[in-house]
Amino acid sequence: MKKKLHQILHQYKVNSFKLTHDHEEIDKITKECLTFSEDVLNNAYSYHFHKLPDANRAEIINMINNYTVEAILPPVVEKLMHRIVVLEKQHDELIGTIGAILEAISDDEKG
Repeated sequence: MKKKLHQILHQYKVNSFKLTHDHEEIDKITKECLTFSEDVLNNAYSYHFHKLPDANRAEIINMINNYTVEAILPPVVEKLMHRIVVLEKQHDELIGTIGAILEAISDDEKG
């Protein structure tokens, strides 16, 4: 029983490692992340003034907003999406591992 559990946990570690180091998996994750990032960036909100500021102030605020949305936000969103996708895939793998452990335990109780 102990050997079975050790094998199951080892397989989880191997699959988790492959998820972050295998070139094919990295390519799939990158494509998925870029799709999610594009969706997020397409939903970027714009700021509406409650009181109309003078033209110079509005122009400066719009420049800051445009710079943030076009230059700063995309790499940050892509990194966040990458981390989220990897964690979701590791979570799915962990759920499968827990299922395998429970199955091994129930098989051991039967036998």
